[in-house]
Amino acid sequence: MDSGTIRNVVAGLTIALGGVAPALAIGRLASEAMRSLGRNPEASNVVMSNMVLAVAFAEAIAIYALVVALAIKFVA
Repeated sequence: MDSGTIRNVVAGLTIALGGVAPALAIGRLASEAMRSLGRNPEASNVVMSNMVLAVAFAEAIAIYALVVALAIKFVA
């Protein structure tokens, strides 16, 4: 295999693996937030604002993986 093929495979694996963890984290965050709201509906403002912040942090990890994948594909 030539270096271009290896770069494409590594970039694909980087974004695939870098997208799985944030997807699982966001699913878990949403699940726990809905469970928390079911138990205590009065706390909806606090729970939802904290959930949105946590989802943004988890999504940032996926964006970092995308940047690394693009750097591997086009720069390295």
